Amino acid sequence: MKRGFILYVACLLLLTCFLGWYLTRPKVLTVGLFAGSNWNVPEGDSYALLEAAIQRFEAEHPGVAVRYVSGIRKEDYSEWLAEELLKGEEPDIFVVPGEDFDLYASIGALASLEQSISRDTAFDPSVYYPMTLDYGRWQGRSYALPVGAVPTLMFVNKTLLAKEGIPIPGNDWTWQDFLRICKAVTRDTDGDGRLDQFGVYDYTWRKAAITNDVQLFSPDGRSADFTNKKMEEVMYFMNELQEVRQGQEVTAKDFDMGKVAFRPFTFAEYRTYKPYPWRIKKYSSFEWDCIKLPAGPSGHNASIMQTMIMAISARTREPRLSWELLKTICYDPAIQELMLTKSQGLPARRDVVESPKAQKLFMAATPGSEEMNLKVVSQVMDDSLTEPKFSRYREAMNLADYKLAQIMQESVSLGRALSQVQKDINAFLRQ
Repeated sequence: MKRGFILYVACLLLLTCFLGWYLTRPKVLTVGLFAGSNWNVPEGDSYALLEAAIQRFEAEHPGVAVRYVSGIRKEDYSEWLAEELLKGEEPDIFVVPGEDFDLYASIGALASLEQSISRDTAFDPSVYYPMTLDYGRWQGRSYALPVGAVPTLMFVNKTLLAKEGIPIPGNDWTWQDFLRICKAVTRDTDGDGRLDQFGVYDYTWRKAAITNDVQLFSPDGRSADFTNKKMEEVMYFMNELQEVRQGQEVTAKDFDMGKVAFRPFTFAEYRTYKPYPWRIKKYSSFEWDCIKLPAGPSGHNASIMQTMIMAISARTREPRLSWELLKTICYDPAIQELMLTKSQGLPARRDVVESPKAQKLFMAATPGSEEMNLKVVSQVMDDSLTEPKFSRYREAMNLADYKLAQIMQESVSLGRALSQVQKDINAFLRQ
């Protein structure tokens, strides 16, 4: 009995020591993030926002350290993350590429955030732009939170339009307004018999489809619909735009030299090329600004929005702390404001974007943007759509680009041609 009692006491002491060590041991959380901009524009310090969030988090959580992986290029990040997940060595929190999100959520690699969201009284999901929050959902459940987002706008060459005596369109303009202006400015200005001034560069059928409310794919990405009336309207309109330039190719050089009236731009590109010194390097010979994309007959002045999301690993050993860190990065208003000064993106929180402070921060960080009201940008984000996230989306859209380009070059029945495109893409999706 004495030996048993001694053994019991020894085990109790050992357990007490273990618990004491476990509860007081230094805790380390890891974060996965790529180097460079999520929006494919030059960016000085891609880790500045994360480092600020880490500093804030560590100050509020003594005894917890946060480490992040650095130096991984964006183009290598998806492969790196897949390898880490296969090895079971993924970070506690990591950026999830949109094209990989559905896959990782479906195989259980991402922790569901539903309980954390519902139990945390300090977290209000309604402050986010709905589409940014929805981008982190799979089958109706949240698995990621948005860090930031950028919508697409239409770049307007103000100098060219002024020279032609054409006022800048309002944010409620339509395809017909767009086509009318493109026809008015497209001409031969030097008399050599070739067009050298154009209406638009880099406006694709994808942009037109967004603004005409075309739904190309089923939610699960297993079927496509290219034969609806809205898609036919897109193709007729793209054909009209193509006829305006009379078969001549419009190039990026034409645009850079100030010879093109319009070009779609992401808001990140606007923020990059508006201030000095990038403005001097790119577009110093003319004045320019951005407005909403023109609305199609069946749609509205919508925009495609790129959203950056972060998730928690389903295998994290610190789910509570991981949630707190994720919330600091993606939700804390002070960190969200840093999107306006430390990156070229925009906060995912509507209340932060629409605050008077945000407008001042934005104007200070983007000289020459006096005419850009963030409340207008906020409206654009509210009207924006995000790209589907199923795994074969990019390949399916590249196939659609190829097939639709063929239709534009051939004199064929549009209805039959789109029906064939739909068959080809559905066959690809079912492979």
